[in-house]
Amino acid sequence: MGKRIIMQARGKGGPTYRVRKKAFQHKIKYPMQEGNAQIVDILHSAGHSAPLMKVLINKEVFFNPAFNGAYEGQAISISGKPETGSILMIKSIPSGTKIYNLEINPGDGGKMIRSAGSSATIFKKYSHNKVSVIMPSKKELTLSGDCRATIGQIAGAGRNLKPFIKAGKKFYKMRARGKLWPRTSAVKMNAVDHPFGSGRGKRIKPKIAKRNAPRGARVGHVRPRRTGRR
Repeated sequence: MGKRIIMQARGKGGPTYRVRKKAFQHKIKYPMQEGNAQIVDILHSAGHSAPLMKVLINKEVFFNPAFNGAYEGQAISISGKPETGSILMIKSIPSGTKIYNLEINPGDGGKMIRSAGSSATIFKKYSHNKVSVIMPSKKELTLSGDCRATIGQIAGAGRNLKPFIKAGKKFYKMRARGKLWPRTSAVKMNAVDHPFGSGRGKRIKPKIAKRNAPRGARVGHVRPRRTGRR
């Protein structure tokens, strides 16, 4: 009797593949209030690649990725002037401005452009309350003009310049965020662990999986749109 392959084990959950709650104790979001806010603290979060800033506005505290040049005690505005660190709707931000922590739907608190050193650019504005944004991948994305974003570039751009040196450091970094590491080649596994396992001769033979099969059952299998002759 074989055992669950890695993809199935991750889907089932368990302490090995579960994200540590402590790593994500700081939830990134935007406040529903408007006005002047102040950066209370800049802190490290194990679950995020960028430093986070703790911001206070009218006794409400929220967390947002820190922009390049942020410091404790700095004043930022929400729905105010389009300055570095300000949080505004993208329809109010001038074209060519760098932004980050961009909302997909108005009011969701920011879902995109949240890793260290990243930023997107406001590209075009359309008459029907739509704004086009150039993503870090150079692709163009059109969103509602009511989506909010933070002006600037996220701090921590040099995090990839320093190598990990040791596999142990890489292991603990990935473990803190609940990532699967190291990635093992399928053909190097045992026969019970993967369809490509036990590489005697290393002849990998993909099969055809059902279209409605779950991800774990599709591992190592080709899924064509149709089979047989036309």
